[in-house]
Amino acid sequence: MRSRQARIDPRLTTADTATNILSGLCQMADEARITCEPWFAGLPLSRVRIDDPTVRVSYRQASRIVEAALRALPRADIGLVLGCRQNIGNFGLLGLAMMTAYSFGDAIGIGLQYAGLSGSLMDLEFDTSDPAAVSMVAVQRAPDEHLLPFLCEELFASTLMLCQGLVGTSFRPLRLELTYPAPAYASRYREVFDCPVAFNMQRNRIMVDTRWLDYRLPTYNPVSAQQALALCRAQLPHERRPNEIVASVRRLLRERLQENPRLADIAAELHLTERTLRRHLASAGTGFKTIHDEARSDRAHDLLHQRDLPISQIGAVLGFKDAREFRRAFKRWTGTTPSEVRERG
Repeated sequence: MRSRQARIDPRLTTADTATNILSGLCQMADEARITCEPWFAGLPLSRVRIDDPTVRVSYRQASRIVEAALRALPRADIGLVLGCRQNIGNFGLLGLAMMTAYSFGDAIGIGLQYAGLSGSLMDLEFDTSDPAAVSMVAVQRAPDEHLLPFLCEELFASTLMLCQGLVGTSFRPLRLELTYPAPAYASRYREVFDCPVAFNMQRNRIMVDTRWLDYRLPTYNPVSAQQALALCRAQLPHERRPNEIVASVRRLLRERLQENPRLADIAAELHLTERTLRRHLASAGTGFKTIHDEARSDRAHDLLHQRDLPISQIGAVLGFKDAREFRRAFKRWTGTTPSEVRERG
């Protein structure tokens, strides 16, 4: 099987990311009276262009600017500070679309679908395998471990601010899990999120009580909601590159593994015909079954680290009818069995 990095490398140079985070870092530099023009050396960008809502940057460009900002700004918890400054207004049209949605669950779905408009530098997935909690899982696009704390801090703190803006300040996550070691300022995480925070975990995720999903938003407006969604759709590229289609298919499959979606289901989600989707995937050198198997295999490996989770239940989470079917598929993907993987730890 190809490595995660090999699968996602082509997207690192696609200029499709809004500059919200970079603009926020520049504002922090302005307040600290630090010049940020050197951050853009060698890039076709400038301090002025970063504030232009029509400008898009690649992950590689954005990561270079973030690295420069982290070196220049005079505090360690920059991601938490920047994330806590966000509100619905900072999310622009996406914030309006979420605010006018019928329920909190609908708003979260919109946020995930149009996450690219928010300028997020991480890929987002929705995990509903736990009946008591839903999780927003953040997946890094490249193994930039030195950037990971900042990226998670900004993403999860801004998500918290957005959620509280939608349903009120009584909203609290159930738990925050992070894959990296606790930083020296770990106590700030608990102050910001007001929930248990665990480091050195398998995934970067924030968990929310499922009861919030059905909460009807007081700002619901069916007319404004349709108008805002139409404007969000208009901001998406009209012609998405094949590798962007692959990324979208992978994201949707990860979110819906338990449903075992078909090619037709995913094509409908992407507003494409089955034939067009199949052609895009072929142009990118892959196919629907390959991506589906990779998504299930990756998720299976994550779940097998949870030793209290029965293998039959893991199979169900991945969309298999029974444990035997799951074991056969896992053996086909990896050449080994789920039990052997679990025993190796």
